[in-house]
Amino acid sequence: MSDSIDQFPSLSALLRQALGDALAPDAKTLLDMCAEDVVFEFPYHPPGFTERLEGRTALAEYLPTVSKLISIESMTLHQAFISARGDMAAIEFSCKGHSPETGARYDQDYVSILELKDGRIARYRDYWNPLIALSAIERAPSADTH
Repeated sequence: MSDSIDQFPSLSALLRQALGDALAPDAKTLLDMCAEDVVFEFPYHPPGFTERLEGRTALAEYLPTVSKLISIESMTLHQAFISARGDMAAIEFSCKGHSPETGARYDQDYVSILELKDGRIARYRDYWNPLIALSAIERAPSADTH
């Protein structure tokens, strides 16, 4: 289990709610929920935003960058669909938040597709509206910007 501070506790709680027993019981933080070789993908990323992260270490380095740009106030799960085998899931959720830097609202809707292996997230594809992100922040979050 990771001893790092959870950058997005509301996302971790939402994933636990959506995936339930499909997640390993000891996985408490977002990083704990991910396999060592996890792949995060952002198919609708605008230019300058991170497109893909490979590995838990890359994700751990990326999350503080995002948490500085967006302050999440709440997250709401709307739908969760888990495959019969328990190795795939689709979740629909929304978040309410703002940019601490600009003060602009960040109220976003998401659809995420997850592949699970041994109770951990092996692949996470995150679909969201890039225009909302761009209107909330003045610079793009990148895995290269720490």
